[in-house]
Amino acid sequence: MSDTPVAGRLRRPGWRDPRLLVGLLLIAISVTAVTGIVRSSDTTVPYYAAKDTLTPGTVLARDDVVVVQVRIPDGTYVAPDEEPWGLVVTRVVGDGELVPHASLADQDDFAGRPIAVRTSLPLAEGVERGSLVDVYLTRTDADEPDTALVASHLVVESVDHDSGSFSAGSVETVYVVVPQHDIEEFLDALASKGEISVVGLAGGGA
Repeated sequence: MSDTPVAGRLRRPGWRDPRLLVGLLLIAISVTAVTGIVRSSDTTVPYYAAKDTLTPGTVLARDDVVVVQVRIPDGTYVAPDEEPWGLVVTRVVGDGELVPHASLADQDDFAGRPIAVRTSLPLAEGVERGSLVDVYLTRTDADEPDTALVASHLVVESVDHDSGSFSAGSVETVYVVVPQHDIEEFLDALASKGEISVVGLAGGGA
């Protein structure tokens, strides 16, 4: 008789085999985890974004914003269920920018007013709603011009371009937002004899 061992026949694992059940469980856990990660990354939240550039002093209304879907955590920006109507914008919110909670305040807490400034020199290209500008006053005494800074880093609320028949050229009126505590001094400068110039800052935006 031969002493060579006879190999046993391999049996196909059944459904009750513990190793097969553990393997299936691990696969199910992996698929569930991946699916959850994908779903969470695709989750968007509605927020308000500015329909156009919002400047300081704007009383926020429904027509000023649109609802957009973004993947940003809650807390920083204004959501549709908060209804911020009647609050005042305290800084520039650019066209299409999400509206931050920090950019809104009660009307009584906003200390700034738009004031019209008629320019003596043409505005530089790019000075528009939301731009930052400096305002200068130039006086001429004994044929010697003297230019002084009236106010700096003011936000432009709007710009009017008017070409009248009584003017030598185009007259531009710039509405700038002036802090409450500077208004009196600012108006005194505008009322004095001299030429007012509005100068845009490098970069243009606020």
